[in-house]
Amino acid sequence: MGKRLRPQRRGKGGPRYRAPTHRYKFNVSYPPQDVSGTVSDIVNDPARTSVVARIDYISGGQGYIIAPEGIQIGRMISIGGEMVEVGNILPLGSIPEGTYIYNIEISPGDGGKLVRSSGTYATVVSHEGGKTVIQLPSKQMKAFPSLARATVGVVSGGWRTEKPFVKSGKKFHAYQSKSMSHIHVRGSAMNPVNHPFGGGGHQGPGRSTTVSRHAPPGKKVGLIGAKRSGRK
Repeated sequence: MGKRLRPQRRGKGGPRYRAPTHRYKFNVSYPPQDVSGTVSDIVNDPARTSVVARIDYISGGQGYIIAPEGIQIGRMISIGGEMVEVGNILPLGSIPEGTYIYNIEISPGDGGKLVRSSGTYATVVSHEGGKTVIQLPSKQMKAFPSLARATVGVVSGGWRTEKPFVKSGKKFHAYQSKSMSHIHVRGSAMNPVNHPFGGGGHQGPGRSTTVSRHAPPGKKVGLIGAKRSGRK
């Protein structure tokens, strides 16, 4: 009897693959109301690839945002308004076309959901009929409500991927912080009892890699529920 597939092991929800919520030290989200504040500190969040800026609000209290490239301690940050500067959080409808943004809200008031990884950014393309078209880092065009908010600038830590891991132990600890394994074995390199793509005297799936979304867990590998196979 073969071993369980990797998707099956992840789907079981054991501690090995469970999201490390205890590593997220700060609640990075937009406040519901418009307010201004000062950057009082730049801190490291172990579970994130970028650094986090702590904001002391003028009205009292503190909040945290994902720090953009070029942010400094003592800098004034405004949430709301129409001043387009790096670090400011504005509605998409108030941001000019061609501006780099990140931490985009999918719906107004959700606190920011998209484009949060280090070094990433999206681009404002156009405004029309209460919608703003954004080019995401994947080059996909997507329309968002113009009242949804985003931060102006590029996410900090873009240099992260330029530093090599050098040795396997470094990658092991990096992936451990995400509750992921740094070892990835191809299914075509396994035996037939261990993976649907395994076996044969050659390297290759030996079968179609497109599988139904309603297939049982032991067969659900490859392109799941694909609309097209890639061939035209």
